[in-house]
Amino acid sequence: MIPAPFDYVVAEAPDHAIELLGKREDAKLLAGGHSLIPAMKLRLARPALLVDVGRIAALSYVQEEPDSIAIGALTRHKDVAASSELRQHCPIVSSTAAQIGDPQVRHRGTIGGSLAHGDPASDLPSVMLAVGANLIARGSGGERSIPASEFFTGVFATALEPDEMLVQIRVPKLGSAGWSYTKMSRRAQDWATIAVAAVVHGNGSIERASVALTNMGATTIHARATEQALEGGASIEDAAALAAEDTEPPSDHAASSDFRRHLARVLTRRALEEARSR
Repeated sequence: MIPAPFDYVVAEAPDHAIELLGKREDAKLLAGGHSLIPAMKLRLARPALLVDVGRIAALSYVQEEPDSIAIGALTRHKDVAASSELRQHCPIVSSTAAQIGDPQVRHRGTIGGSLAHGDPASDLPSVMLAVGANLIARGSGGERSIPASEFFTGVFATALEPDEMLVQIRVPKLGSAGWSYTKMSRRAQDWATIAVAAVVHGNGSIERASVALTNMGATTIHARATEQALEGGASIEDAAALAAEDTEPPSDHAASSDFRRHLARVLTRRALEEARSR
């Protein structure tokens, strides 16, 4: 439980962190540390340089813009959960942040760190996919916007380049859309065995839906068959029965792949019913 030797530098600003990343191929950014430090203790991760970005106050904010809400990548989960702007315009994000871990985790962990880690069992990636968020990365070549649908590329893998850091997340205002984030865990504060993020549009009935699944594959994924069925006029029950199609859920100590497929169908129905009722 002792990490391999490493150097440690505190970044003073985003550009300073990017400069440090560009100088070392074996550098890693450290924000809250809830994912990276345990991996280092097990020597699953062996960065030779840790660049601490957790003190860059300029990347901690929630700001309302005309059509979206901008969230600084170093905004703590507790501040995301408490944001009045998110509660009003994109409440699925603030509600999900309030469900992450325990108070200690939420006071230290950051939204950007969680997303950049790329864990398919994490809560926030599926929410970003469901709402159609854009993630802003900054590197030596400048800034670029990456759709959530292209950001997560594999288990603990994202579209970020080695010299890039995530600096901002932009989530759209949901307006009158209904929403739900429904998850099942073996114990309180555990990673989700599986979870479903749903955003629905329609007056009384669901005319269009975005449904994303947590821990049902190597990345968070859309339940495409369910979405298409709803757009075709299917009932929630019939559409939810298709939620596990084209998924590759893992088998582990928490659940078998078959049980996860069953949960996907059950939780998708519950999430859609809750979203429609909002």
